[in-house]
Amino acid sequence: MEALGIDIGGSGIKGAPVDVVKGELTRERLRIPTPVPATPKAVAAVVAQIVEHFGWTGPVGVTFPGVVTAGITRSAANVDEAWIGEDARALFAKATGLSVVVLNDADAAGTAEMAIGAGRGKDGVVLVLTFGTGIGSALFVDGRLVPNTELGHLEIRGKDAEKRASDHAREDHELSWEKWAGRVEEYLQHVEALFSPSLIIIGGGVSKKSEKFLPKVRVRTPVVPAALQNEAGIVGAAMAAAKST
Repeated sequence: MEALGIDIGGSGIKGAPVDVVKGELTRERLRIPTPVPATPKAVAAVVAQIVEHFGWTGPVGVTFPGVVTAGITRSAANVDEAWIGEDARALFAKATGLSVVVLNDADAAGTAEMAIGAGRGKDGVVLVLTFGTGIGSALFVDGRLVPNTELGHLEIRGKDAEKRASDHAREDHELSWEKWAGRVEEYLQHVEALFSPSLIIIGGGVSKKSEKFLPKVRVRTPVVPAALQNEAGIVGAAMAAAKST
């Protein structure tokens, strides 16, 4: 079965049809820069553009970089504050004319990794962390998702962790890979102390460059890069859409 997955990020909005059994994109993904400001109306227009690009008429899954409950967006750390309290599911359904499922971006990526990626078959506490514009988190206990954990907003040295250790922070502060790895290590030690995970999976765009920093990160918990890398959000969104039909 195929479904369309769309992954809304702080810098880009990406989408592609997905074979949800294999977890593979069936067409080349389309990426459009996230509008500035990233208001609901502007983002919905991009989502509609992606649907139109693929001539899509089936189920659609859309991720959002914040808390999502029953299709309502409850936070907006890296997009416009107008999203807080927005009925995103209704917004995207109206913009596309299709049935739409909306979920937290890291939860989508984590779901894909647990189903067919680095977390497949892993019991215990597994933590999937996506490093990009911010830090997204997906927490699994024996394969079951604890949604909307938003662990990128834990406080480290008086600041949101993602302000220090996201990939955006690395670029913004022009940090070397070694210096940034130290910040990632400090953050991972913090979440390790809170959750005692059996495995940590690192996703987001930076997972494609894991060899540059992961060998420099030293924590007790095994840490591995996401198998689906930056496509995990698209795949997880599509899986959620297929499951809802």
